[in-house]
Amino acid sequence: MLEHGGRLRAAAARHDIPLADWIDLSTGINPHGWPVPPLPASVWQCLPEDDDGLEVAASAYYANPGVLPVAGSQAAIQWLPALLPRAVVTCLGPLYGEHPLAWQRAGHKLRLLPHAAFVRALAAATPYVVLCNPNNPTAGRHSREMLLAAADRLQQRGGWLVVDEAFIDATPEESVTPLAGTAAAPNLIALRSLGKFFGLAGARVGFLFANAELRARMAEAMGPWTLSGPAREVARRALLDADWQAATRTHLRQESRRLQDLLAPLGKVTATALFVTVETPAAASLHADLASQGILTRCFADDSLLRVGLPPNAAAWLRLADALAAAM
Repeated sequence: MLEHGGRLRAAAARHDIPLADWIDLSTGINPHGWPVPPLPASVWQCLPEDDDGLEVAASAYYANPGVLPVAGSQAAIQWLPALLPRAVVTCLGPLYGEHPLAWQRAGHKLRLLPHAAFVRALAAATPYVVLCNPNNPTAGRHSREMLLAAADRLQQRGGWLVVDEAFIDATPEESVTPLAGTAAAPNLIALRSLGKFFGLAGARVGFLFANAELRARMAEAMGPWTLSGPAREVARRALLDADWQAATRTHLRQESRRLQDLLAPLGKVTATALFVTVETPAAASLHADLASQGILTRCFADDSLLRVGLPPNAAAWLRLADALAAAM
């Protein structure tokens, strides 16, 4: 089992700091998530139904009717490699570790290349290319035009391009989701999540966008009632709330810029709207120093990266600034 962000209780026990005294900046989840209202009793008492409006809302939000709801994009990450013929897959990393693990477990031969080596990946003639865009954890990104051109090139040799867009909601104009699985890009697969931008990680709601045949096979493999009724209702409402989405995009961009400025003295900084990554040889020691002060970040020691999410309030911002000053 891979280690992920969060695990705040384990950190509290390890550092002997009460759970309530921690600031968790390790996950990249929006700390000001969509405000979930009280839900009708029916969503708790009835079996989930596919015609409850969730797919309609998702199709409108993502501008693509070829949508399959899944139990978080993690479910699609685990199932997808088992549904495609075994071959060589190139993962552009460092990336979300569940991607290469799932392909290896399904019997594919794994090839890892740096995220910046996209052209090399295409030239290698491997049938599958997998990447996160924006990348997690480096925050690097490839243009929409480059990704669509890559999908076209892979299609010419019968290949597939898998793009995990979990962190793209703040910049929807960069997304390839609207074309995934369409006639324009039938071999393009896009994964989306409500856990990050919408701050609904606990609901475990994600979406697969792919051609109809692959969506049908995925649905058959996962079985009925992939999402709970309450999760479906919360997701439907959140996807329809355009006013909240617009205001949140503006707010997150401002908060990200503030965090970039705060972390810039530590090393090379790259960012999405939801996290800032610092490349520094001191990543591991900074992670440990912050944890000793009750601030949990995410360290990728092998790549000298420290990933920091957005603080939730003014007091957390102040604590982070003070902790960084002390660490430096």
